[in-house]
Amino acid sequence: MVKFGLQFKATLEGVTNVRPVGEDFRWFLKLKCGSCGEIPDKWQYITLMENTPLKGGRGSASMVQKCKLCSRENSIDILGDTITAYNAEDSEKFKTMVQFECRGLEPVDFQPQAGFAAEGADSGTKFPEINLQEKDWTDYDEEAVESVGVYEVTNRFTKC
Repeated sequence: MVKFGLQFKATLEGVTNVRPVGEDFRWFLKLKCGSCGEIPDKWQYITLMENTPLKGGRGSASMVQKCKLCSRENSIDILGDTITAYNAEDSEKFKTMVQFECRGLEPVDFQPQAGFAAEGADSGTKFPEINLQEKDWTDYDEEAVESVGVYEVTNRFTKC
């Protein structure tokens, strides 16, 4: 088992506590087979809610799949207690947002989608529905009387 950390980086303007919301949050990933190196073209998503048993009674994982090229059974599990928010002081720096435990797979890319939330850095205004699919998000904080945003979202994976 290998653990990989998804490191998130963005420029935050007037917001803090950017985080995925709920056990049904969809982590859209591209996954590489550790056996043959195959990387499917399609994005695959995993959630904390989904739990699939592993062969031989070795526990469970968020997703278990067979490689289409080499037929090896691989799995990936979200380590729920590692999910952390990206805060104003993290702006423009890579920070690990979540860790995945992988057997035979390696995450190689992440596509942020809907399901993020944040708060106004000074006002505490709640922004419950943030979609980062375009790698940028903007809104207006009426309490702070300023525009707010999450810009230039990028990511990388590191071995933990």
